[in-house]
Amino acid sequence: MSDLVDTIGLAILTGVDAEDQLAVVRRAAEADRATHDLLQQAVTAARAGGHSWAAIGSTLGLTRQAAQQRFGRDDAGDDTGDNSNAPDGPEERWLGPVTAFDEMAELEIAGRLGWHTVGAGLLRHRMVRTATQWEHKRVLWTGSLARYERDGWQVGCRALPWVYLVRDTGEPAQQPAR
Repeated sequence: MSDLVDTIGLAILTGVDAEDQLAVVRRAAEADRATHDLLQQAVTAARAGGHSWAAIGSTLGLTRQAAQQRFGRDDAGDDTGDNSNAPDGPEERWLGPVTAFDEMAELEIAGRLGWHTVGAGLLRHRMVRTATQWEHKRVLWTGSLARYERDGWQVGCRALPWVYLVRDTGEPAQQPAR
């Protein structure tokens, strides 16, 4: 991580041209989102493991209340799939519990029904429903995703050590069996 910070700092200090400055801003923003997602997942896992908000806050140099306000989410314990807090937004739900062994099969089924991953937590995926089918792919978080993006994949979410990619097939979503 210090290599990334040093590289960005050097690029800023050495006076790069305007286009390169925007590239530095874009990459720094990507790194910020990725580290925020990673920290959120780590805190969620620590809470699931029984650690108190006070212990988490102390580890982060925050008060208990500040840690809870920053990382506690109203929907973190809501496994009902109810999305009443956003009545005009997309239909959302949690898929889970799933493990590394069964999640891809579950995501394949959900994808045929129009659901795709937009987030992940401990043993579950936050899903959004559309009118089209989705493909899911799980890859190791090792660097550039350009080769996948060229094939139409986009990042659904990052959950160390994985990146979950999603791709809209354009086919109408199947109706669930009743």
